Amino acid sequence: MAAEPTRPVKIIAAADGFGTPLKDALVAHLRSRAIEVEDLGTSSYYSAGAEVGRRVSQSSDVRGLVACGTGAGVSIFANKFPGVYAATCLTPSDAVNARSINNSNVLAVSGKHTSPEAAIEILEAWLNTPFKSACPANDGEPWPQDIQTFLDHSLVEMPEIGKDGPFDTCAVCCLVKNRELKPIELIPGGSMKIVRETPTSAFVRFKAGSVEPAHHHTFGHDLVVIEGKKSVWNLTKEARYDLTVGDYLFTPAGDVHRVKYYEDTLFFIKWDGHWDMFFDEDLDTANKAIDKELGSTTSTS
Repeated sequence: MAAEPTRPVKIIAAADGFGTPLKDALVAHLRSRAIEVEDLGTSSYYSAGAEVGRRVSQSSDVRGLVACGTGAGVSIFANKFPGVYAATCLTPSDAVNARSINNSNVLAVSGKHTSPEAAIEILEAWLNTPFKSACPANDGEPWPQDIQTFLDHSLVEMPEIGKDGPFDTCAVCCLVKNRELKPIELIPGGSMKIVRETPTSAFVRFKAGSVEPAHHHTFGHDLVVIEGKKSVWNLTKEARYDLTVGDYLFTPAGDVHRVKYYEDTLFFIKWDGHWDMFFDEDLDTANKAIDKELGSTTSTS
């Protein structure tokens, strides 16, 4: 198998507060090399890692860059998504090994313990190392043929890990059992059960066909879909996210977003502070915008 090209088409970057200065330095370095970067900014370490992991999981043409205080937290949550191989690298040797052996597609770095100069060396090593290349783990020598064959097989076998379960129970699903969800007066078809007040976390259910008009919140929020199917249009970022069971999405504070539910949908949501909601359009305007969007998508597909 030929070595994978080392230069990614695009890099998705994010960090928490401890990792942001280092992430910003690395983003600037990548852009100086004319590598396209989408910088998702700053959020909690679990939100930053998860959002980059989700985006990388959806495309083989992108890689990820995440940073937090240690580099460990962001990598843990990036790795929750299939096809993501995030590695925390504290030295260039770590980066070379991660690319050579594990085909790492997300680099995690430590904002508290790695200087910008050292991090650039780590990043360059990670960018410039093809899968299966000579690495410090093998004293800098090329891998023997039997190991190269193993590494080739690992690309097929690794994505299958965990698929055979059994996963009969879900801790989040168990929390919602026997909880009565109360109607959301602001939006027809919606109901909600608040689990904690501040920061607010809740289970939310919407009936098929329901629409949330464009709105925003004072605080950012994370959500994971438990049942059903929905689309979220982030009007601030001009992005659309199609979500189904198990999908995760972080929406930053102040981002205006509109939602359409295609099936009866249940999700768990957690805000970074208290729950509030400010509408930016009425329901009729939202329905017309969604019908136009979905109609144009259908006509061009």
